[in-house]
Amino acid sequence: MSTLGQIGIIGNGSWGTALAKILTDNGHSIYWWLRNKEAVDHLKNRHHNAHYLTSVRFMPDTIKPTDDLLTLVNACDTLLICVPSAYALQVIQQIPAESWKNKIVISAIKGILPEHNLLLNDYLVGNEHFDLQKYVSITGPCHAEEVAYERLSYLTFSSLDDTTAEAVAEAFQNSYIFTSFNHDIWGSQFAAVLKNIYAIGAGIAHGLDYGDNFLSVYITACYREMYRFSEAHFEKVHPSNERPDFHTSSYLGDLLVTSYSLHSRNRTFGTMVGKGYSVKAAQLEMNMVAEGYYASRGMQAISNSFGIDTPIAAKIYEILWLGRSAADVFIEIERMLS
Repeated sequence: MSTLGQIGIIGNGSWGTALAKILTDNGHSIYWWLRNKEAVDHLKNRHHNAHYLTSVRFMPDTIKPTDDLLTLVNACDTLLICVPSAYALQVIQQIPAESWKNKIVISAIKGILPEHNLLLNDYLVGNEHFDLQKYVSITGPCHAEEVAYERLSYLTFSSLDDTTAEAVAEAFQNSYIFTSFNHDIWGSQFAAVLKNIYAIGAGIAHGLDYGDNFLSVYITACYREMYRFSEAHFEKVHPSNERPDFHTSSYLGDLLVTSYSLHSRNRTFGTMVGKGYSVKAAQLEMNMVAEGYYASRGMQAISNSFGIDTPIAAKIYEILWLGRSAADVFIEIERMLS
């Protein structure tokens, strides 16, 4: 714990609540930033999140809820950021540049910052002069709902600094969370971004009444595309020659669970689109953020900038952002698969 010091969580959705549960179950006392005073008061008085994973209870002496972001930042050595990517920048920009110095940042953002088409680490380095060695990303496969039930789940922590990654992994390890770590901070995060896009596609296919046979071929093709992107991107940007194993749970496993699970909000969102909901109507009906929607636009810009083709992700983008018929696009996807 000495390496991480005081931990503060920024964000109070289901994922932030699940990570708060893990840390407090492991004996860590945390600061926790929530969006408004009502949410803070509810957590203080009722000892559970009012809106997300409401069955998860917290001992009062393990959490320090606040709606004052800078109070948390100034009190903490390690910042765990769990805000949905679509809203992350407006939160991050409230933190002065000098406050990022000497902080460890753990990103649980499962997407890219849509205003800049950047991962959080690239934004912090470019705009806040952040030390990249102090950055750690979290990837799954791990659904917040299963953490709430303490069903065995897996987390991978990625950092260029092995000591920091190992310390963070150790902080989260317990009887229902198995952890591992690697140095692929870009690849693991882009895999998490892509799998959300592909999971929306899986949901659209389900909504269009495609069966399991088609879905198995579709997901295989998605993984092949993810693997090609991961390999090509690693060669272009990573400072190490030590190539990670892209066939592990944080890449393939996370794709599988997000595409198949009923807990997957991206699959649920896609199913609604496949059944004929407009994108806006599906968003309003869900009342939760499907990260793959925003990611589908950002990944087109990123893929183009690196010259790496992602044709399946591009087809999902055409449905979500260009208004193309889901049925017509999936006929084209059928012809792409083998």
